[in-house]
Amino acid sequence: MTDSSDGQNPVPGLPLHDLAGFTHRWVEGDGVRLHVVEGDRSAGPTVVLLAGFPQTWWAWRTVMPALAERFHVIAVDLPGQGHSERPHGSYDTHTVAAHVQAALSALDVPKYWLVAHDIGAWVAFSLALKYEERLHGVALLDAGIPGITLPESVPLDPERAWKTWHFAFHLVPELPETLLTGRERDYVDWFLRAKTLSPDTFDGAEVDQYAAAIAAEGGLRASLAYYRDAPRSARANRDALGRGPLTVPVLGISSSHGSIPDMAASLGPWAENTTGVVIPEAGHFIPDEQPGAVAEALTAFLDHEHVGQSAVATSRAHR
Repeated sequence: MTDSSDGQNPVPGLPLHDLAGFTHRWVEGDGVRLHVVEGDRSAGPTVVLLAGFPQTWWAWRTVMPALAERFHVIAVDLPGQGHSERPHGSYDTHTVAAHVQAALSALDVPKYWLVAHDIGAWVAFSLALKYEERLHGVALLDAGIPGITLPESVPLDPERAWKTWHFAFHLVPELPETLLTGRERDYVDWFLRAKTLSPDTFDGAEVDQYAAAIAAEGGLRASLAYYRDAPRSARANRDALGRGPLTVPVLGISSSHGSIPDMAASLGPWAENTTGVVIPEAGHFIPDEQPGAVAEALTAFLDHEHVGQSAVATSRAHR
């Protein structure tokens, strides 16, 4: 269902896919219209979902209904992603985090849990550094974070290079646009097949959907901009961590065949309260490959930390 009263769709030529029980909205986020898909407001805490490259909010489609049984769920298309606006300007993750936070404030969400994958996790980490007081906690899925856990160089060993070669490719001026324009589907298809444990995880319609989002005006430019602005993101992350580590609970979600073997270990030095889980029988695209296991891991994390925070709040109230 679409709630058109909240703003105009900035990518009207791109087909809009519905998910039962959820509503499409467009919200002004610090000068950028962001597409959000919101579940019926429940009494439970709010969970915000961010997807990564080369996907959109649709990456969470099979996780969202399970979470919505207990939580108020909001999936956000990042700037340049899906049906969100594709601004010209900086895509460093602290700038993007400000857009996301502004949109959530416009939705009257005072505090929330943040769950993010891949480049979405880049944004989530920076958002946690910048707006920690707005978060109950954060869960990050299979992502190296710029300036923190993302390697500075691409390995030359073929057994490892295929996982990260595109970081360097996307940084090259103009060449990716020259080679990829008109071949977005081939490019997206490679990622979705090569980085899943089962190459049949995504059907042709899903590949078409993600490729169309990138091929739409401004989509390729924006996708590449996240990588091209990664050095700026890295510097901002390091500067923020110079003031101290994250104090909100952090869950690192890895997979048996993903890019980061142990998210919790990689994030541990930068956060005071880090736990981890490894999802079996999955590659990089964990929410698509094992949605049930992801929903269970997130629910257990949110329930455990929410109970702990409630106990702390009760203790303080009785002092």
